[in-house]
Amino acid sequence: MPGKRILVLGPHELGPEDHKAWREIRADSGAPANPFLDPVFATAVGRVRPGARVAVLTEDGVPAGFFPYEKGRWGQGRAIGLGVSDSQGAVLRPGVGLDARRLLRACGLSSWEFDNLEAGQRLFVPHAVAELASPVVDLGDGFERYRERLREKSPGFLRQTLAKERRLARQVGEVRFVHGVRDPDALRALMRWKSAQYRRTGRRDRFAQEWITRLVDLLARGEDPECRGVLSVLYAGGRPVAAHFGLCSPTVLSWWFPAYDRAYGRYSPGLVLLLRMLEAAAAEGTGTVDLGSGPARYKDSFKTRDIPVHEGAVIRPGPGGAAYRLGREPARLARRFVRDRPRLADAAARTLAHLGRLRERGPLSAR
Repeated sequence: MPGKRILVLGPHELGPEDHKAWREIRADSGAPANPFLDPVFATAVGRVRPGARVAVLTEDGVPAGFFPYEKGRWGQGRAIGLGVSDSQGAVLRPGVGLDARRLLRACGLSSWEFDNLEAGQRLFVPHAVAELASPVVDLGDGFERYRERLREKSPGFLRQTLAKERRLARQVGEVRFVHGVRDPDALRALMRWKSAQYRRTGRRDRFAQEWITRLVDLLARGEDPECRGVLSVLYAGGRPVAAHFGLCSPTVLSWWFPAYDRAYGRYSPGLVLLLRMLEAAAAEGTGTVDLGSGPARYKDSFKTRDIPVHEGAVIRPGPGGAAYRLGREPARLARRFVRDRPRLADAAARTLAHLGRLRERGPLSAR
């Protein structure tokens, strides 16, 4: 690659000029300003994940791209923040010629895994094994126009959600919504509710992983407008009943960690929270709320369209690549097999929920 250099750094080693170049390249590409592909997110992950790296590509001394990733054993790589990042890929200046496997070799990687690769990542899309739908809500025409579209599309859903909000106010107390609140107690309550939801549905508890809890705490304290954590809370009778913590850029809000107090479940406080959050986001000028990949009926009700994201891995020949195939590919194939068969997916979800209930009850000997 004449004139091209790739320098690998820790995210904390990037300076203000690197951040500026990263964002300029991202803007020039025409891609959405998704906060998960901002240097602030990479830097935050770098503070809680020691394997976090950023490959800085230059052409004739001028920044031409940034590739954030994590490096593990045997050179196996993954998208930075894999497991919680909802948009992944490289930030490259348009027209930059690059080969994916050659990039991995320069980074000392034998493989690079992704599960939410954004559309348009031509460097990596050929290595995808599945395309997933990620629902989004378009708010560019304002909240009133969105609500009209929602009423036309799902009149019963909107009517019932608003009726439950009124019932919550009558039976519990005044309903109040706050967007962008600094409330450590509400954030802790959100984490407790979300952990309980993960266990109840038989899924891995993300907040049982220290690095994720630390990452959320870091982002919650951040103030960079290009990538900031936003806590939204729905209160009833002066107490939090639902909350959401997500990442926001000036134009994109990512729906990340929503949860609610099950004691108020009959009022559907999570749906009320999302509706009010969409209204608040539109008022701030947010054009898109990304609800994230993964099936959920409420997402189908709220969304205005789907955008594609991709799952897969770039694998280089050699022992490290072979180790990745042996260790990760069987599980990935099994997930795809289940996901592509709705009846089987429903049965698997029911089984996970049953196991979650058993886990909550504890061993029989303790009853």
